[in-house]
Amino acid sequence: MSRPGRQSTREQQVARAFVTLADSLVDDYDVIDLLTRLVGYSVSLLEADAGAIMLADPAGRLRQVAASSEDAHLLELMQLQNDEGPCLDCFRTAAPVTVPDLERASERWPSFVAAAMRQPVFRSVYAVPLRLRGEALGALNLFHGQPGSMPVEDQVLGQALADVATISILHERAVRHGEVLNEQLQTALNSRVIIEQAKGVLAQHSGLPMDQAFNALRRYARINNLRLVDLARDVVERQLDPGLLVTTAQR
Repeated sequence: MSRPGRQSTREQQVARAFVTLADSLVDDYDVIDLLTRLVGYSVSLLEADAGAIMLADPAGRLRQVAASSEDAHLLELMQLQNDEGPCLDCFRTAAPVTVPDLERASERWPSFVAAAMRQPVFRSVYAVPLRLRGEALGALNLFHGQPGSMPVEDQVLGQALADVATISILHERAVRHGEVLNEQLQTALNSRVIIEQAKGVLAQHSGLPMDQAFNALRRYARINNLRLVDLARDVVERQLDPGLLVTTAQR
């Protein structure tokens, strides 16, 4: 049973997270940065070791758009490459998928589990759908380094955070006249491609790990009030010196 003080602190953290995310949606916002922040809140509030979000493109193919770590990013890629895994099942069924021990799920997802267990960074997974009127747009995925099930109250909070992710995707132009949902999704997916390219440029130039390269991008964008995708495009197109970006972001 949680101590009253600890429970109160967590409630404050939940309230702060939702207020911050809601405030971000009021004005113009960068959807990739917002989803990345949402993943970070999910990991912290639900005591996960890592998290990620996948979205479906207009053709219905899942692609990753946000991850809290490179390990989470790689685990998502393993699922996509093997066309199986808890996150894909969550998307296909539009229902949560709980995996208390990934090592014991080899009959359900043989190729994915075999790949994941070669370097077993994570042992349990909880995937919750991003849903719009019963249809999944993607999935929020939470990973733990140890086996175990997520408490019911945490599952409820996880779905609420996934619902915020759905709202953030639909909010801007897509909500206007109920149009261009596919355009919104494609914009988010295209932005992620550019950001991944920029991460690679920074990592190659500075020797930073990919996680730190992404953090440098985000910090520089915030310091200079830039949209993350616009900054990433400048880095990829060599309109901005990567060395200047890393130096500024590390101050």
